[in-house]
Amino acid sequence: MFDRRNIYRYRPDMTDPLSDILTLVQLDSYGFRGLDAGSDWGLRFPPADGIRCFAIDSGECRIVLQDARSHIALEPGDVILVQGGAAMQLYAGAPVTWQDAISFLTQVPPGHVAELNGGGVCRGIGGFFSLRGQHAAAILSAVPPVVHIRSQDHKAALQASVRRLIVELREPRPGSDLLAGHLAQALLIEALRAHLETGQQQMGWLAALGVPALHRALTAMHANVSHRWTVAELAAAARMSRSSFAAHFERVTGETPMDYLTRWRMALASHRLLTSTLSVGAIGISVGYSSESAFTVAFKRNFDASPRQYRAQSAPAKP
Repeated sequence: MFDRRNIYRYRPDMTDPLSDILTLVQLDSYGFRGLDAGSDWGLRFPPADGIRCFAIDSGECRIVLQDARSHIALEPGDVILVQGGAAMQLYAGAPVTWQDAISFLTQVPPGHVAELNGGGVCRGIGGFFSLRGQHAAAILSAVPPVVHIRSQDHKAALQASVRRLIVELREPRPGSDLLAGHLAQALLIEALRAHLETGQQQMGWLAALGVPALHRALTAMHANVSHRWTVAELAAAARMSRSSFAAHFERVTGETPMDYLTRWRMALASHRLLTSTLSVGAIGISVGYSSESAFTVAFKRNFDASPRQYRAQSAPAKP
């Protein structure tokens, strides 16, 4: 007889590293609006945390980042993600005057269409993604400052996400505000998928998700994080020799397979310390440590605090 408790121990088809990682942060979409612009306009955006997103449905416009010499042309079907740390400008033609983007856009409620210079020439959507939580910085650091996905580089799924969101913004119906928020988050994931498929992601865990062999190894780790993985086992999951796998993994991610596994275990453990009532020992076992003492030593090495101290220091203050 098989042990039913182990049915879900290792099912690569039932886990997804990208979803796992994104669940460690609070991902929210803000201020998504449609834009219907005429000719010769310009909007200035101040620096902000998070990720800005723009998708062009018709017409053309350009983006230039602060201190950047190159202007990025956006054409129909293009999607662009821009890390919000720098100021930027979005414009078309030769603007006579520039408007502050925040002042202009906040005149129109989120979920509606903002008209600029009479409209009719350039149409699209734009908004902002906020990532909050202990691991937001690590996730943002893996995303390039600019991800430009051209219309010819992505599949129908991304186009469908864009068009569905555009419909909700232009033709609001009951529940549109909530649905638009979910569609915006789906748009972000589809954009990251399309970016990976272009092969332009150079390094980091996000780049590894775009390499089938490394994706298989990451999936194995995420599917059974409590397993005492060896490099040889992960190489087998990747269908590579041990030496080739170890070298390729480090070349793409910038860290060894065991370093990545430890970092992921610590990320999960810290998240569970703050979001569950499980004991420290139970959390340690759930992320692959055979004893509470071994888990405590590893955790303190990474966070300069014991699991109990971390839980107490990071817990929200009681009213």
